[in-house]
Amino acid sequence: MRLDKFLGESTDLSRTDARKVLKSGEITVNGEMVNQGSHVIKEGDVVLWDDEPLALIGLRYIMLNKPAGYECSLKNSAYPSVMMLLDVDKRDRLRTVGRLDVDTTGLILITDDGQWTHRIISPRHQCDKVYVATLAEPLPDNAEAIFQAGILLNGEDKPTLPAVLERIDERTARLTIQEGKYHQVKRMFASLGNLVQALHRERIGSLVLDDSLEPGESRYLTPAEVQELAAGS
Repeated sequence: MRLDKFLGESTDLSRTDARKVLKSGEITVNGEMVNQGSHVIKEGDVVLWDDEPLALIGLRYIMLNKPAGYECSLKNSAYPSVMMLLDVDKRDRLRTVGRLDVDTTGLILITDDGQWTHRIISPRHQCDKVYVATLAEPLPDNAEAIFQAGILLNGEDKPTLPAVLERIDERTARLTIQEGKYHQVKRMFASLGNLVQALHRERIGSLVLDDSLEPGESRYLTPAEVQELAAGS
């Protein structure tokens, strides 16, 4: 890899800024000052910027405990992006794995691995998403059967996939779905004439939200967690 590209991949330097840093003599490779962006970096080379080692970032897999009031979008809006909660380099490369509404809290995954994202969000791979919903009204007696049978939501031409509803109390329920339609959980409960007052996602596939993470906090996934999610377990 060319040195100028290596600098762009391993830092937040723009191409123009990388050239300036090179010309100023701030970059060394294996102890020797290098100011040519065309210099080829080989495996095992030690690249320093002002005596600080640089390394390629690679793919990242992050668990975030999303607080209310943040959007899972990079577009400018009335609400800040969840990306603003991350203190990482090259934040612009990252994307959320699916989305949570601005008022929905809990587990959101963030990565720069598009194939891994597809494995999780595609209904074909049947990855469970588990939510806890706080409702305005008590659930009807047959709610479990209605959700299991699938619900034809307004504006849709096919019913939802079978979903598992578990009552926690008369106005709180845990719902497991395998899709991610627009406002799906809220629309499913709305079909029963009920309003979701609070919604929290606690699990995606095998991955449960780390209870040590306060709202707004995040951590990297372990290699085992990454592999388990990719396998759809």
